[in-house]
Order: sequence, then C-alpha cells, then structure tokens
Amino acid sequence: MEFTFHDSDKLKDFFENNKLVFEGILLSEAVYVKDKIDEILHIGNIDLVNNAKKLVVYIIDKEDEELKHFAKMEGIAWAQHSIEISFKLEWVQAIRRTIWIFIEEYNDLTNSMDIDEFFHLEKEINNRVDEFLNTFFINYSTYKDSLIRAQKELVENLSVPIIPIDSAICILPLIGDLDLNRVEIINKKVLEEISNLGIQHLIMDLSGVATMKGETIAELKKVIDGISMMGCDTVITGLRKEIVREMTKTGILFNRQTKTLGTLQHALDEYFFH
Repeated sequence: MEFTFHDSDKLKDFFENNKLVFEGILLSEAVYVKDKIDEILHIGNIDLVNNAKKLVVYIIDKEDEELKHFAKMEGIAWAQHSIEISFKLEWVQAIRRTIWIFIEEYNDLTNSMDIDEFFHLEKEINNRVDEFLNTFFINYSTYKDSLIRAQKELVENLSVPIIPIDSAICILPLIGDLDLNRVEIINKKVLEEISNLGIQHLIMDLSGVATMKGETIAELKKVIDGISMMGCDTVITGLRKEIVREMTKTGILFNRQTKTLGTLQHALDEYFFH
C-alpha cells in the first residue's frame, strides 16, 4: 500500500492522511479477528475498525483520560454482550503492531527521530496501549462479577419464594432438592424476611421435596429453631414418608413448638381462613 506524505506532516497528520492504509494493514495483522468484525458489530453494535482509529488518536494525541474512559466503555460493552475476550486481545495487539509499522514508515520518510526520541516514543505509546488493555480488562471483569452476583441473588430469591398471605402469615413452598447450601440460603432469607415483615406464622410446605439427607434435616431443624427464637411459629406441611423415615432413623425431630400438618390446605384452613 502506498502512503500519502507531505513534508510538513507531523506524526498525527501522517496517521490522519493514511486512514485507509491503516485499516488495510490492521486487517492484515488481525488474522483471526477480521472475519469476526461484522459479527461483533451485529451482536454488540461495536465497530472495531472505527474504534481502532479512535484509539490511535487518543494514543498519538496523549489524551490519557479520554483513552481510559474509552477503555472502560469498551470493557463494559464487551462484557454486556459476552463477546469472546480473546478477540479483543488479538485486535489490540494488531493495533499496536500497525502503529509501529506507521511510525517506522514515517521515520523512513522524515528521518526525524534520533535514538533517544525513538525510545521515548516507544515507551509512551506502548504504555498507553497497555493502559487501554488494563482498563478494558478491569471493567470487563468488574461488570461480569456484578452480573454474576445479580444472577446469584436472583437464583437465591427464586429458591426461597416467601409468599405473604396477610400481615402475619407467609408461605414458603420448597420444591426440588434440599442440600446444605440451599438450607443456608433459606436460613439467611427467612430470617431477613421475618425481621423485615414481622411474620408471626411461617408455613413451610415440603410437599415438593422428595428426599432429604440426615445432615440436611439437622440443618433445617436449626433454621426452624432460629425462626422460633425470633418469635415466629413454624408450621411444616407436606412431609413425605421418605423424609419421615429418615428423621425417625436418625433421631432428628423438630422441636415441640413446630407444628406439622398433612397438606398446605390444612394449614391455610387453620391459620388463614379461620
């Protein structure tokens, strides 16, 4: 590719006057990413080529704050759309190589840099490229971590669906496997809701739980004891015969304050409708 050059051109002008050449060299350097450009644009509305040109301007113009802000926005955008991060790494390294191809060409045309100037420029440019990458990855990871936390909280809330019936009565229908981790989540959420809502009666329906191991039953008993300590009565409904057998075999029994009824409907009849 043929470069456009004028005697009065500074390095910034040289880049500006050769945008199409820059794009061509960049695409030849980014072997694996160039075929993904349209896909990334479609997925996240991220224009890799124009963003690369923008990044070069920030680097050459020494606009460090703008560069970091741009890196932050890029990191969040890539995280939001779950675009493979290896593409970004290769793309930025291809931008770095293309910048140095341009600088080499510029120096050949002008013969303007001595050895000290070259090493000073090398340090400045590479530091800014590294700063962009570091800021990008930090914000990518931060966003991903916050997304994981939000998803975890959503899963926890769905796994402990406390349903208010009135100001004093709530139902906790439990479905699926109950293991130690889930019982710990139940303990945390239930105690929080009792404190926040002033629940006096909690109907815990276990008809959707087929089996429980002895250690899980023991931990659930501790949760019920904690509920009682907060002044809330627990009513257990829907205990299956498999769980009852496990309880009698291990000798783990609920405290005397814990009432058990056959079905959720029985509990509603007793505590709500009457």
